[in-house]
Amino acid sequence: MSQNKKLTLGEYRVGIHFNPSEDSLVDKMKVKSAELIDLLQEAKELAKDPEVLRLISLSEACYEDAAMWAVKAITKQPR
Repeated sequence: MSQNKKLTLGEYRVGIHFNPSEDSLVDKMKVKSAELIDLLQEAKELAKDPEVLRLISLSEACYEDAAMWAVKAITKQPR
């Protein structure tokens, strides 16, 4: 993945280029999570109601959290 292009908000939030383990499943998880965050950004552009904007922001944060926990699960070493 080229690091020269401008990152989308989703790519930035999930740290799309940070994968020291070079695990392909981590890459896939981050790409999908970034896509979901970016899709919510599209919804935010259409929203007018402050409550809808709040819900979109919460959803984005949850996807960011989910990506982090999923990467941890994928890369967790056995005891």
